[in-house]
Formats: sequence, C-alpha cells, structure tokens
Amino acid sequence: MSTMTKRMTRRGLLGAMGMAMVVAPLPRLLAWAKPSLKRGSGGWATGGTAAMTGAGSYPNPFSLPRGEVCALTCEQVVGPCYGSTRVRKDISEGQAGLPVRLAFQVLDEACQPVPGVSVDIWHAGPKGTYSGEDQHAICNAEDKQARAAHWFRGVQTTNEEGRVDFNTCFPGWYPTRAVHIHFTLKVAGTESVTSQLYFEDSLNDDILGTQALYNTRGARDTRNADDKVTAPDRKKDFLLQTRKMPDGALLAWKTFIVRSSTGTPLCNANSEYIRAMLQSGVDPANPNTFPAGVLPPAGHGR
Repeated sequence: MSTMTKRMTRRGLLGAMGMAMVVAPLPRLLAWAKPSLKRGSGGWATGGTAAMTGAGSYPNPFSLPRGEVCALTCEQVVGPCYGSTRVRKDISEGQAGLPVRLAFQVLDEACQPVPGVSVDIWHAGPKGTYSGEDQHAICNAEDKQARAAHWFRGVQTTNEEGRVDFNTCFPGWYPTRAVHIHFTLKVAGTESVTSQLYFEDSLNDDILGTQALYNTRGARDTRNADDKVTAPDRKKDFLLQTRKMPDGALLAWKTFIVRSSTGTPLCNANSEYIRAMLQSGVDPANPNTFPAGVLPPAGHGR
C-alpha cells in the first residue's frame, strides 16, 4: 500500500487499485414505479442532472437487510486519470448526459456503517474523455474543453449510516475498456482501497445504443467479459446494482467493505494480463514506466 499511497500524491498518476464488496446479496427490491414522463428513447431522461426531477424521493437501496457476511474484497490495478477534485454531490458541472444517482455505503468487516470515510470518484464523460488540466495525454489529449473542466470528479464524506450520494451522468466508453467508474476510499485520511465499478452489459447496450450523446459514437469495442483489467472470476464482484427511476434517471448503488486496519492485506483481483505487466516492471497506471517513445495502449488502466 505504501507504493500506492505515493502514487496518489503524484499529480495525474493516481489510479484505482481494485476493491469491491463481497457480502450476502441484497434481496431484490420491490418493483418501483415505472417512468411515465416524456423522455428520450426507452423512457430514459436526457439533459444531465437537471432532469432528476424526482431525486428527493428516490428510495434508499440500503434499507433492506444486508446479511451477516461482510468479506473484505480485492484490489485492482491503478489508472492514470485521477486528478484534482472538489467536495460536492453533483459532479456533472452542468454537462449533458443520462442522469445517474450513485449511492454508496461503507461498512466494516463486522457489517457496521463507517462514518467519516472520504469517498472520491471520477469517470469519463459521455464522449469517453476525462476532464482536468493535470491529466496525461492518454486521458484527454488535445481536448481543450475537457482540460479546462473538472466534470465527473468529486469527493464526499460518509454520514453516520456510512453513506454518500453523487449526482452525475452515465459514463461513456473508450477503446479497450468496459464502461467503468473509479473510486478511492480514505479512512482517517489514510487510503484504504481504490477500485473500479462496472455496469451490466445489458444496461450498457441499452443506454449506449439508444441515447443522445452516446449512440452517435459507434459500438463500443470492449464488453465486461473482454475487459483486461479485472480477473474474469472476480468481475461480478464489481458490478453496480441499478434501477430506473420514475423521472427517467438511473439509480446505481454499491456497498464497500473497508479494512479495520491498513495492515490487513488485501486480496488481488488483477487479471493475469495486468499481473504480467506489473511483474515486468511496466505499470499500466503510469505511462512514465513504459519504454521511451512508447505509450500504453489506449485505455489500459484508465
């Protein structure tokens, strides 16, 4: 973890070590009201977070029994597109896209909520580009608008229930990676885990194939099963649970388990492909480790 902590202090080179939750599955939530408002194709809302007209009445996805097993989960490889962030709930900066409420709950190994945890998230915009002037060229090369912005980046602190919410837009895809969201958790100012989350392929197909800003970019080249970052047998652990809301927004949620001590070792969910790169001295999260004149393949670790 010491090496990872050092990376987090290097501008533009923080990434996401993989960790997700392994707990007893939540029971299926009761069917929520179907959208009835006029929206884009498939009943989805458009126009960014301003279209979340029913946000105040979204259900609490963590209100049902969560089971008795809260097993610590695994780290993944880092990515280079972390950048300066801001404390805020709405991380969209007014960007258009399909609106998403991200709800996260942080528990300890005894399944108890952990307040005061810093939850920092970042992801690509609908066009598959990251924001920020402190980014490596593979994150937003030659995109002046993206480099001048800080959209789709934000940090919040968990409340007494161990919960934080973010309002954002559905991420876009870029070559060699499945659609994903990065996050890092800090407990008492010390990094506990950094990770990436994914959406079900069927949901990706629906949104990317039918919705404005997403359906004009052509078909994505990487589905969840083809993504080379996460070990194949661990991918299901990193999937977000989701539900369409009556106003056409998407509610997506996940519970994370943090270590009681940073001395507790994490398991590793890196794919064999990523492990081989790391063992060879090439860090897919840090382009500076690649041989002179060679950049990492587009999207690796981002």
